[in-house]
Amino acid sequence: MSASPRQAWHQLPDTALLHKLGSPDGGLTDAQVRDQRLRFGENRLLEQRRRGPWRRLASQFHDVLLYVLLVAAVLALIMGHTSDAVVIAMVVVINAVVGFVQEGKAEAALRAIQQMLVASCRVWRDGQLQTLDAAELVPGDRVVLAAGDRVPADLRLLSVNELHCDEAMLTGESVPVGKQAAVLPEETSLAERSNMAWMGSLVTTGAADGLVVATGTDTELGRIGEMVATVRAPETPLTRALARLGRQLAILILLLSAVGLAWAVLAMGMAPSQLLPVAVGIVVAAIPEGLPAIVTITLAIGVQRMAKNHAVIRKLPVVEVLGSVTVICSDKTGTLTRNEMTTRTFVTAAGRVQISGEGYAPEGKVESDTPAASLLFDQAAKVAMLCNDAWLKESEGQWHLHGDPTEGALYVMANKAGLDEHFRDACPRQAELPFATERLYMATLNQVDGQQQIMVKGAPERLLGLCEYQQNEDGRGPLAQAFWQQALNSLAGEGLRVLALAAKPLTASQASLTEQDLESGLVLLGLAGTLDPPREEAVTAVAECRRAGIRVKMITGDNPETARVIATQVGLAGGKVMTGKMLAETSDAELDVLLDDVDVFARTSPADKLRLVERLQAGGQVVAMTGDGVNDAPALQRADIGIAMGGKGTDAARDAAGMVLTDDNFATIAAAVREGRTVYDNIVKALLFILPTSLIEALVLMVAVVLGVPLPITPVQILWVNMITAISLALALAFEQGEADLMARPPRSPRQGLITPLLLFRLLWLGMLGTAAVFWQYHRFDAEDLERARSMAVLTLVWIEIVYLFACRRVLAPAWSRPSLEGIMPALLASAVVVVLQWLFLEVPPLQTLFGSVSLSLHLWLEALLTALVILLAVEGEKAMVRWLRGRAVDGQPLAHHG
Repeated sequence: MSASPRQAWHQLPDTALLHKLGSPDGGLTDAQVRDQRLRFGENRLLEQRRRGPWRRLASQFHDVLLYVLLVAAVLALIMGHTSDAVVIAMVVVINAVVGFVQEGKAEAALRAIQQMLVASCRVWRDGQLQTLDAAELVPGDRVVLAAGDRVPADLRLLSVNELHCDEAMLTGESVPVGKQAAVLPEETSLAERSNMAWMGSLVTTGAADGLVVATGTDTELGRIGEMVATVRAPETPLTRALARLGRQLAILILLLSAVGLAWAVLAMGMAPSQLLPVAVGIVVAAIPEGLPAIVTITLAIGVQRMAKNHAVIRKLPVVEVLGSVTVICSDKTGTLTRNEMTTRTFVTAAGRVQISGEGYAPEGKVESDTPAASLLFDQAAKVAMLCNDAWLKESEGQWHLHGDPTEGALYVMANKAGLDEHFRDACPRQAELPFATERLYMATLNQVDGQQQIMVKGAPERLLGLCEYQQNEDGRGPLAQAFWQQALNSLAGEGLRVLALAAKPLTASQASLTEQDLESGLVLLGLAGTLDPPREEAVTAVAECRRAGIRVKMITGDNPETARVIATQVGLAGGKVMTGKMLAETSDAELDVLLDDVDVFARTSPADKLRLVERLQAGGQVVAMTGDGVNDAPALQRADIGIAMGGKGTDAARDAAGMVLTDDNFATIAAAVREGRTVYDNIVKALLFILPTSLIEALVLMVAVVLGVPLPITPVQILWVNMITAISLALALAFEQGEADLMARPPRSPRQGLITPLLLFRLLWLGMLGTAAVFWQYHRFDAEDLERARSMAVLTLVWIEIVYLFACRRVLAPAWSRPSLEGIMPALLASAVVVVLQWLFLEVPPLQTLFGSVSLSLHLWLEALLTALVILLAVEGEKAMVRWLRGRAVDGQPLAHHG
């Protein structure tokens, strides 16, 4: 807990801080610790409760259509129709088992955050330095930090010795942050509170003493954990659409059953015992029992395709969400950028030097404005190599940095200038002054070419004050302050982090190095401009997303100028940048307006990221959020789809996300969006294929009731068609590749239902034609042989399914066009399988007994096929009419792809 959740600890002087928390010089006493623990509790994060397997299984039955089927099964059992009841119950159980098996792993984001809480730490208690379990810390404890430690609670730093902390997981800052102990203004943002060390961050270098000011859920990390625990991911558009379709079908089924039963009783005078087959038949006919299985399998196939393209799906329903995404909120560091600092520019007194190449690979060209600039750069490269503790190692074709990222950038710059470890070995380091926040520079004493030299790198503001001279083409000369200040401003305006490099040749040998050695004779060699460069493939991916109607927004914890430059480089509108402080001063109504114009947000906190996602969703957007840090976890979970980085991302980010990019490549998102749109298209095609079958069956039964003739298809035969032939054929649609215009369409509206006007028209058109065909084939034989008539009706319906499958493969394109014939093999195989299954249905005695079917001649098989082909021509004629209308356009706007 926190001593005061709203207390600005960074603004308090040490004396006021120690007094407020009652912390003596030697640390808290045992009595004080007991009092504090009673008041604030243990230093632990919240634990997440998980659903047990039984509850997860029970939830699979929570569907209105399954309720209707279960009622139908019970009624069938009561009336003695055991086979119907058993088959219907099996359908319900199979659907539930498929859903249970496919449900993703339980959310583990909170547990991943908990694992970041260190097991032990060093703390002063009763005048002694002790090693304690981190859970025992209370506000007021004095903690000692050293390199390699993970910070055990939120600390206000009291004394600092060259401390740097890696806070990328919390703030998004791509390099370790230097710490100091001085008081800061109250309005200082979270990312800039350099006198605070945050729970879960990693000490990379240095040491410090700090006072615990917050523990457990009141730490910054704990607040993120609470947000993860309380944030609930929204329903996906597909989930909402299927739920809406289920409710609509349930109402339609009840109406059809009521109308059918009323007509049977009032007009036909049927007895109650005769009504059950009618009611059960209408229920079984109208419900597309195979739809849940087809949707699940289509999503699963999409998962497999995405996995091959480096996108791992953790939650099955989010596959299709990618197809409806309208906004991608992207983190900067490691997502749009490489998370590998690179020196791009070096300014000398004689001109600029441009350095090509990306990341830590020591490959690239050095191009200078003048020959003199090239010579001066070579001198500076020696300082970059020698006044440096970083080094590189190649493994399996990849270069890995060991050390500070900024030092790594300078090391690679020196490599590109032709220097390597052999040069380091030839110029041994004899003394050093490590980088310190108080000094703002690092200095080493090296033996170079037989002469001792002091090599210095550091903050340009500091070295411009120390240097007396600058290195010119003809030797050293007086320092031109105005020139260097202008160069510094220019580099900073380009979003570059700037370091100054300097040197001092020694005339007399010395064995040590002190700060006084730098107070005279220091020569400025130049300014190095370094940045975390954008991924080349991210630039292409952003452009592709924009062509697909998807807006990309950058939300980062980095500074505004760097964010603006990177945004411009990747193709975003970087002219307007909002900071976390500006967001805090903006109301929701004002922010909703600004979101239309602003694509770059900097210095954001976890709460800011979460708020931005929520406001976009409130405006009707379908939001994807990318990220890799703990700070991204709440927003990843709240977004319609969270996308985490698999390589450089934290466990918390991966577990909060619905999709993980194994190659940490923003470009993979564009491919995943295409696959998501393909999945949704295939689900719509499957729906367009399955629903007409159900409509035909229901209408055939209704016509039979109206005419007072026996049911042309029995309930158990309907289940054969719905669960065996229809599913087998619809599975082929799950393997369809995306259509040519997939990424040229705008994102579909999240409010758009599965059944658009175009699809509804085709559904009714085919339903009427199919009903007429099936009933005609049935009526030819019903007077002489009811079983033969029913067998012929089922065969005709199955042939209609088979030929209609080829029409469904393309929503508008002709079934026989060249593009439509590509990838046709799954449809051909599925058709062959169904023909064999239907032959077994009609010829195998056990199936004849179960389904009431009889053998049919080859002549009747061909008659049923010809009937189905006529219907195929009618459907293709309707598609041709729609294409003609689409070409002419309506009111100046082209018809939408799905209507």
